Amino acid sequence: MSLTPTVARAIELLRQAKTVVALTGAGISTPSGIPDYRSPDSGLWEQGDMMEMASIYAFRHKPEAFYKWIRPLATKIFNAQPNPAHKALASLEANGRLQAIITQNIDMLHTRAGSQTVYEVHGSLRRATCLTCHTEVDGPPLLKAHAETGQLPHCPTCAHILKPNVILFGELLPMLTMHLAQQAAKQCDVMLVAGSSLEVAPAGDLPLLAKRAGARLIIVNFGPTHVDREADLLFREDVAELLPQLAAPFRK
Repeated sequence: MSLTPTVARAIELLRQAKTVVALTGAGISTPSGIPDYRSPDSGLWEQGDMMEMASIYAFRHKPEAFYKWIRPLATKIFNAQPNPAHKALASLEANGRLQAIITQNIDMLHTRAGSQTVYEVHGSLRRATCLTCHTEVDGPPLLKAHAETGQLPHCPTCAHILKPNVILFGELLPMLTMHLAQQAAKQCDVMLVAGSSLEVAPAGDLPLLAKRAGARLIIVNFGPTHVDREADLLFREDVAELLPQLAAPFRK
C-alpha cells in the first residue's frame, strides 16, 4: 500500500524520536462501539444533564440516577473489543516506538489490546470503592451484574452503594497518574494525539505542555481542536485506519 507524503512524514517523526507518547480520547473507542461525549444524537452529553447524573454531588445524593445513566455505557464497554487503533498503539509500544499512553477513556481497551504503560487520567471501571468505609473491590463483576439486572452494586463490608473508580465532575483527578502523565508529556520528543477533541482540561492541555518542551505534535481527530495550529502534522481521518499505517513499518 502506497503512503501519502504526510503519513510518510509522520512515520519518519516516529522513527527519529527517542520518546513517543500518545494521548487518546473517546474518538479512539468509537470504532469499538462506545459512544463519545459530543457527537450529535449519539454523544453521551446528549442524554441529559451531566451534572445531574455524572457529578460526585449527584452520586452521593442520587446514585440511582448515576447508575441509570452509566448502565447502557457499561454494557457497551464490557461488550466492546479493542479496535485496530488500540492494537496499533500496543504494537508501537511492543516494538519500542511508544513509551506511554495517556488516556481520557475509562473503558480499559488499551490494556486489553496489550498496552503496558497506560495512564488513565479519568480513572476506569477496573475497580470500585465504597465512599463510606473505603473498601475497594474488583469492578467488572459487580458492574456486569448491574448491567444485566439493574441491581445497584453494594459494598461487601458495610452494604453502602459502591462507586466505580471513574472521575466524576467535581472530583480531583488521580494525583500520581496525572503527575506521571505530565512528566511523560514534558519528556517526549513526539506526542501523538488520537481521537481527542482536547476540550477537557487538564488532559486537553498536555499537547501544549509537550510542544513547549520541544516535542513534535501529530494530531489525528475528525473534529477541530484548540491545538491544531500547534500541530506539526494534522490528520482528519479515522484513527482505526490511520494508526495501523503508522505502526506497520515498525512491526518486527
